[in-house]
Amino acid sequence: MADNVNKIKLLKIVGFLSTDSSQNMPATTNQIIDYLDSIGISCDRRTLYRDMNLLMDSGLGIEKTLVSRENAYYIENDALTLAELKILIDAVQAANFITPDKTSTLMEKLMAMAGTRKKEILRKNTIFYNNHKHSNEDIFDNIEKIEIAIQKKRQVSFYYFDLNEKHERVYRKDKKRYVTDPVALVYNEDNYYLVTYSRKYAETVNYRVDRMDTVEVEETSLCDEARIRKKRPHTYTEQVFKMYNGTTTDVILEFDRDLLGAVYDKFGEYLFIRRADEDKLRIKVTIQVSPPFWGWLMQFGGQMKIVSPDGLKPDFDINIFSGN
Repeated sequence: MADNVNKIKLLKIVGFLSTDSSQNMPATTNQIIDYLDSIGISCDRRTLYRDMNLLMDSGLGIEKTLVSRENAYYIENDALTLAELKILIDAVQAANFITPDKTSTLMEKLMAMAGTRKKEILRKNTIFYNNHKHSNEDIFDNIEKIEIAIQKKRQVSFYYFDLNEKHERVYRKDKKRYVTDPVALVYNEDNYYLVTYSRKYAETVNYRVDRMDTVEVEETSLCDEARIRKKRPHTYTEQVFKMYNGTTTDVILEFDRDLLGAVYDKFGEYLFIRRADEDKLRIKVTIQVSPPFWGWLMQFGGQMKIVSPDGLKPDFDINIFSGN
């Protein structure tokens, strides 16, 4: 009987260290003894010292260190660190397309991966700040079916809707199904988008996943052009503003040096940048000619302008757009 209790104790210690210790947060001797006591297993310091030496010799990857002159232990493993879990939890909170209920469920699942001590720290340090969550509870089911369609190289269909001032769904095309050739799912500006290839317009068209209803995987295979784009989706998702549908084109932008940080934030840091003069820089990027692009550009006033292509302007006049 005593032998069985000792085996159970060793297993519980390993389990505790697996979930509640790390190199940055090792479990001290007193913390291990308190944990064993909480589950009805008594253990003194001398016995625990022998137990820990046995476990370290067993090849389980248990490491020993000191915390304020007290022995402490941790297991090196591939579990998510406290910082990694914190980042994932914040990302879930920031994502508008995840509903409040789904957000709570996901956060609980992530915290469950943390173990008791890290879970307590995460709970204390989690701030609930996003009040702009959407309401489509089918979002996860939509994503799963779209992923299946992309994997099987099949078309995907759905109803597409907007919300009116009463928060009611208003379906487009008189609630006729959209049948699309999916290329990729893209997370952008706190929302999830389905990038598709339109056979009708011979262009990529984007749809908000949280605005889809009754998503289904079709039996029809993707068209050849969609298959080509599926192999290189970054070409159609990099350097695009807010996934707004519009004509894709290359532009040369000229801007003041002090806007370089804003340019990096929008287009990424792997840009070829050349000097226009002592105070001006130029880049060539791919954009979608759409209201979000013009809105982004207009915020900089005369500090940024379009150099090429000549005559590229919105349907209103403003002096920062020039082709010289």
